[in-house]
Amino acid sequence: MNDTSTDPDPDPDPDPDPDPDPDPIMEAVGRAVEQGRAGDLAGARRTLFGIWSAIGVTGDPLHRCTLAHHLADLHEDPAQALAWDVRALDAADAVTEQRVQEHHAGLHIAGFYPSLHLNLADGYRRLGSFDAATEHIVEARGHAPHLAPDAYGDMIRAAVDEVAVAITRRETAPRASAPGA
Repeated sequence: MNDTSTDPDPDPDPDPDPDPDPDPIMEAVGRAVEQGRAGDLAGARRTLFGIWSAIGVTGDPLHRCTLAHHLADLHEDPAQALAWDVRALDAADAVTEQRVQEHHAGLHIAGFYPSLHLNLADGYRRLGSFDAATEHIVEARGHAPHLAPDAYGDMIRAAVDEVAVAITRRETAPRASAPGA
């Protein structure tokens, strides 16, 4: 009996993978972040430092931004965290919308800035540099409309409000809701 079906794919995938070519650097960063969340901060930092050494300061800006953003969260010392937060913002300024879309179609570079500026504001606040903290919390608020109306966006908006209050009160203590707290 001959098959005369014209269906070229008898079992089509109704939900194609939006990222058919995984990014090994982003996957390694993600694994290190999970390692840190599981409590192995030193191991996660070592892993991320190793990746940073491999990609270098002139590597893919999306990789540098993501890695630096997460590495900052693994430092309890606000000065060390701030150094990585500055690197993350600098790298974000070099990321193109096309590059972000290549990584994940649902992301936009504009959505990175509220969190990046929030982290800088919080770092400067922790160090008692309230004028610099104020500049960055204003930037975070200005970029907040780019956040999605979801749980992550709500979390960042709430943290912006929390840090703004702490700046006004001239508080330098770590926030209970801060990453790594």
